[in-house]
Amino acid sequence: MNIDTHLSAIVTGGASGLGRASAQALAASGVKVAVFDVNDTLGESFAAEIGGVFCHVDIMSEESALAGFEKARAAHGQERILVHCAMVAGGGKTVGWDKENGGYKRATSEGFARSMDGIATASYRMASIAALGMAGVEPLNEDGERGCIILTSSCASQDGQIGQVAYGAGKGAVNAMVLPMARDLMDLGIRVNAILPGTFATPPMLGVKEKAPAVYAGLEAAVPFPRRLGDPQEFGSLVMELVRNTYFNGQCIRLDGGIRMPPK
Repeated sequence: MNIDTHLSAIVTGGASGLGRASAQALAASGVKVAVFDVNDTLGESFAAEIGGVFCHVDIMSEESALAGFEKARAAHGQERILVHCAMVAGGGKTVGWDKENGGYKRATSEGFARSMDGIATASYRMASIAALGMAGVEPLNEDGERGCIILTSSCASQDGQIGQVAYGAGKGAVNAMVLPMARDLMDLGIRVNAILPGTFATPPMLGVKEKAPAVYAGLEAAVPFPRRLGDPQEFGSLVMELVRNTYFNGQCIRLDGGIRMPPK
């Protein structure tokens, strides 16, 4: 796909972290970007900074998602690129010790279901809405390409740590949907891929650096090379390559400095 001013994109979770870096990279190449987020203050200011449009979108809500797509398309036309970074997730061991009450307790089914909704179902929601819109427009090139969908998984989908059963399962479901979705959409010329980031220097991790520098140093030391956390701009760089290179399809790609996460 040729990246130019004729293209528009939607980036979920676009106000911060990996989504922000993705939106910056796309906008720097002339793409018209709609920033989907629930943080109105950050989202509005960042969208203005990159010349885009902000849409308040709760990825857990079908109604909110549809309204966001409608607003983005009214401003920029049909998106040809979706980068889905937003998620809602929780943690907790399957069975762990309850210090407060004594005895063992299990992570609730409701908490597990919420994480699955906030990761797997939300990924399907955003991807399928984007794909339906892309299906109705003219191809962009001689390959018949109409669009590109990039989902965000995690290394935890393969190396899930203690307390990450819900998170790891949700991200694993994202991996599992990539190939069948790519096959579903192949006749429409819509590609689907996922990025599996390792430990990146996003706002939550930078909070760890400030509050617990020794813990942060340990996270950096766990990465084989380079011995640091990932820069969100490196995630944005891979997003650009996945958009640009039409032969990337049906792939789940780790971006992690070679890390293989230990149990904890």
